[in-house]
Amino acid sequence: MIKGNLIVGQSGGPTAAINSSLAGVIKEALRNENVEKVYGMVNGIEGLLAEKIVDLSKFTDEENLEKLIHTPSSYLGSCRYKMPTPEKDRSVYEKILQIFKKNNIRYFLYIGGNDSMDTVDKLSFYANEIDADIKFIGVPKTIDNDLMGTDHTPGFGSAAKF
Repeated sequence: MIKGNLIVGQSGGPTAAINSSLAGVIKEALRNENVEKVYGMVNGIEGLLAEKIVDLSKFTDEENLEKLIHTPSSYLGSCRYKMPTPEKDRSVYEKILQIFKKNNIRYFLYIGGNDSMDTVDKLSFYANEIDADIKFIGVPKTIDNDLMGTDHTPGFGSAAKF
């Protein structure tokens, strides 16, 4: 693995699991010797495009992570931005990769549902196409339980129950 920074964002509707997923990402990222800093995208990919990035290093102790787990809504804020395909608008992808380079981002994690996973897929495909060494990971969270290849997702249980 390559040393660098990790960025995480939240997208779509808030569920009971979205901040728990964020807490898990932060906790494990801070443990990883290859991750130097953990950043958050304020308001998902839209916030990233506006360079609204926050340092999540304040979550280094268990007490703050526990508070985050029980915080309602989306801690980082959300969006419902549908990424164009690279064929339609390469400038969006070029801007994101410039932001990654500027901030030494080597790991991108996105918490959300099917549109969020589509964003991860498009960015991963583009980065692979231009030979950028960035890892893209989708963290499933959807109350609709509509992600292909999954039995159920975090967020669905709370929506089904209530």
